[in-house]
Amino acid sequence: MLAADYPLLDVFWTMLIFFIWVAWFMLLFRIIADIFRRHDLGGGGKAVWILFVLLLPFLGVFVYLISQGGEMAQRDMERSQATQEQYADYVKSVAGSGGSAAEIEKLKQLLDSGAITQTEYDAAKAKALA
Repeated sequence: MLAADYPLLDVFWTMLIFFIWVAWFMLLFRIIADIFRRHDLGGGGKAVWILFVLLLPFLGVFVYLISQGGEMAQRDMERSQATQEQYADYVKSVAGSGGSAAEIEKLKQLLDSGAITQTEYDAAKAKALA
């Protein structure tokens, strides 16, 4: 019964309005998060931007995007690169040095160069294999 009273184009229109509404809130929250994450803006400046964005939402969001959009993208890129570098450093620290074979190879190079003696090599090799 309800489907007969609610034509297909009205369903599409409702879906479009709902999609735009969700996208608007995503954009609004992203801008608010960017305002709070900024290090170059003091507390007063952040308060003014937040009030502007919340009291005049459409105008505030559009003005922020026009005036700060490029820097907002740059800050996101820098934050993403810093996170990726931290992750890579963590993986390198956890991965180790390549295991026993790599240690024995390094020990063999030290033995061949004369930096360690045969007994030191044998002791370190036994330790690496243990």
